[in-house]
Amino acid sequence: MFRRGLWIKTVILVTVEAGIIMTVVLLGLYLQFPQRYSHVLFGQRGIYKVAFTTIICQFIFYLFDLYDVSKPRLRRELLSNLFQAAGVATLVLAVVVLLRPTLLLGYLQQMDGVTVRYGNGVPVIAMVLALALMICWRLGIHWVMRHPKLGERVLIVGADGLAIEVAREAMARRDLGYKVVGFIAEDRKLIGESLLNPKVLGVVGDLSRIVEEQGVDRVVVALQDRRGHMPVDQLLKIRLEGRAAIEEGTALYERLTGKISVEMLRPSWIIFSGGAKRSAVWNAVRRVFNFLLALAATLLSLPIAIVTAIAIKLESPGPIFYTQERVGKNGRVFRIIKFRSMRQDAESDGQPQWAQRRDPRITRVGAFIRKTRIDEIPQFINILRGEMSFVGPRAERPFFVEQLNEQIQFYSQRHLVEPGLTGWAQVNYGYSSSVEDAIQKLQYDLYYIKNVSLLFDIWIMFKTIRIVLFGYGR
Repeated sequence: MFRRGLWIKTVILVTVEAGIIMTVVLLGLYLQFPQRYSHVLFGQRGIYKVAFTTIICQFIFYLFDLYDVSKPRLRRELLSNLFQAAGVATLVLAVVVLLRPTLLLGYLQQMDGVTVRYGNGVPVIAMVLALALMICWRLGIHWVMRHPKLGERVLIVGADGLAIEVAREAMARRDLGYKVVGFIAEDRKLIGESLLNPKVLGVVGDLSRIVEEQGVDRVVVALQDRRGHMPVDQLLKIRLEGRAAIEEGTALYERLTGKISVEMLRPSWIIFSGGAKRSAVWNAVRRVFNFLLALAATLLSLPIAIVTAIAIKLESPGPIFYTQERVGKNGRVFRIIKFRSMRQDAESDGQPQWAQRRDPRITRVGAFIRKTRIDEIPQFINILRGEMSFVGPRAERPFFVEQLNEQIQFYSQRHLVEPGLTGWAQVNYGYSSSVEDAIQKLQYDLYYIKNVSLLFDIWIMFKTIRIVLFGYGR
């Protein structure tokens, strides 16, 4: 998120909606206590309660993906998510106030040594008004981002598979503001031909003229074979004159999808793609962060772990824990620890098998702990040992790693960092039960490795929490 150029839109969205919620709550408070408004707000710390209400509402909105500006959504989907989020936020606030009545907005007064509360918090009309304003604001933003006359106009240099794939992803995410105006081909016979919806507008020799005529904001170079084909002089002139931004097709694809396409990838792109050298200090900070977080998580999850161990033992014979060899950083093999979620004879023939989405070898308790990720609690021990990190590529078995290294180019690159309890691939793709799935997950893993940072790790952890709470993903 922090490297995609989407953070400005996210900050604006969060700030404006925080303003809407706070304004409506403050208005409701004023209408209820017009004479004692200042005293309730500042003398009795009502401002903190207003801020708390705002934070709760926006956290619920986050859980419903309403702050994921990279996610394209239809208007009906947007409205559905808004109503659901508002309903859940109201319910959560009601429960919080029920458990902690002091958080209720109201006027307190001492009468004969007894504290009397006046008012029942923010009126219901305030919540209705907040929802109405939020819907108007969201629909307005939705319309603006999809309006054909607004947004960034993109011209794609290329007419082969790479160019078409980049255009398809850009058009699927119109809410990001990209408007593909057309393609530039090498073959003059393709002029006027529709590759998707946009057409081929000209050949590479016409690049400067087309940029001027079409009011292009961004030129995307998506040529699979550049040797002797890339219009270097025209691109350089456009760039130096500031007429349009110039971007590589693989870079735009990466920003749009959050993954790096293996089919589009060249070794030179990895070498020259940037990314600061990771210092010993940075590695030490990340290690300390993971250790402290794993230690706290181990202590907090101990009651759940005890209940899980008892349930596993009661349901099926066999050990509580399951250990298995996995490949870690720099190809080092270690033994991962998990709660056993399958029958003891899951691989009775001794042949490793891919885990399936509805694997018949999984027990009833196992299905629940896998869905909620409780089965991965023992991996906190692996993190404490330094064998794993909280965030990173999924640790695979040596048997599958050997196969995938032979079948998938760049697969070994995922072992440049520690494997993770969760990861960018896990929160975006889910189960891996075939070579094709492994290719898809590798694309997300390469994106993570290229952009790894502590902030990115925290962002992935938040996405993981949302997945666990709502029971989807893996």
